[in-house]
Amino acid sequence: MAWDRVKITTDNGDVVEALTPVVISASRSTDIPAFYAKWFFNRLERGYCVWYNPFNQKPVYVSFRRCKAIVFWTKNPKPILPYLHKLDEMGIHYYFQVTLNDYVKEGFEPNVPSVEERIETFRELSRMIGKQRVIWRFDPLIVTEKLTPAILLERIWNVGKMLKGACEKLVFSFVDVNAYRKVQRNMVKETSCFSTETVASAEMTNAQRLEIVEGLVKIREAWKAEGWEVTMATCGEDVDYASYGIEHNRCIDGELMKMAFADDEDFVYYLNTGYLPERDLFGQSAPRKEKIAAAMKDKGQRLACGCMVSKDIGMYNTCRHFCVYCYANTSRDCVSKNAVLYDGNSESLIG
Repeated sequence: MAWDRVKITTDNGDVVEALTPVVISASRSTDIPAFYAKWFFNRLERGYCVWYNPFNQKPVYVSFRRCKAIVFWTKNPKPILPYLHKLDEMGIHYYFQVTLNDYVKEGFEPNVPSVEERIETFRELSRMIGKQRVIWRFDPLIVTEKLTPAILLERIWNVGKMLKGACEKLVFSFVDVNAYRKVQRNMVKETSCFSTETVASAEMTNAQRLEIVEGLVKIREAWKAEGWEVTMATCGEDVDYASYGIEHNRCIDGELMKMAFADDEDFVYYLNTGYLPERDLFGQSAPRKEKIAAAMKDKGQRLACGCMVSKDIGMYNTCRHFCVYCYANTSRDCVSKNAVLYDGNSESLIG
């Protein structure tokens, strides 16, 4: 889908061309709420930011002029909570994908707060904006010699007991180690759970995946019996578990946004058609256009991804959680170098 472009004036006074996405992803590539909340709101005030293409390092200017919604991805939303009222005041909608795993014993997520602190922050966010707008991710699911599917299910159950009522959806996926050499390297280097010979075993067998799915169904039914209705969905998985009542997720979810932000007629029009409405001198919108389904699918994601089109504004090698399974960080050293360059007032996340 091609976004409209506008001319903007940069902080340096240069006039450049910028994309004007309606939905912004913040971000698949780094944790903006945890580490760059101040930067994000500085850029929102300035009206644009810069994203660098990771393949050719060319700058892409992104204007917030037409932005209607932002989807935040985070393991720790606490630092961004004091700023969220600014989005409300600007009329920009938002919801959160919050990854809340328990890999404390394995050391897979060395720089996240404690499980208890993350649960309390999750619940605080849910109270602030509503449980429909806070998605729980236990993602990815990883096994080791000692961390079996049964133990993973027990941890999901335990976290869920403390989250009860604070969300309506649980999203999960199975770790993809073989596709990313840097992930294999980091999992061997940063943990004692794997060697070069055994790291591929972090990926589950079909039997282990089925054990997880069947266990999650039992957990879902137990929660339902306690009065907590939770939808379950996979993220980016090719296998269809519809027979278990488990959906393919849409992390950038137009249907969720239509329900959560139904009062915004212009935005709902966009979600249905791919166009913001054109209005005449009297404020009346033009006849509704036909929805172009292919244009609303994000073709830049994996084939199994159900996300609608959005513009991600994050940068690789900038997330300081240092999760060993992360495909967005090459190494700790790369992140440390970018941290030296980073300036909270700069146009981009890497100075």
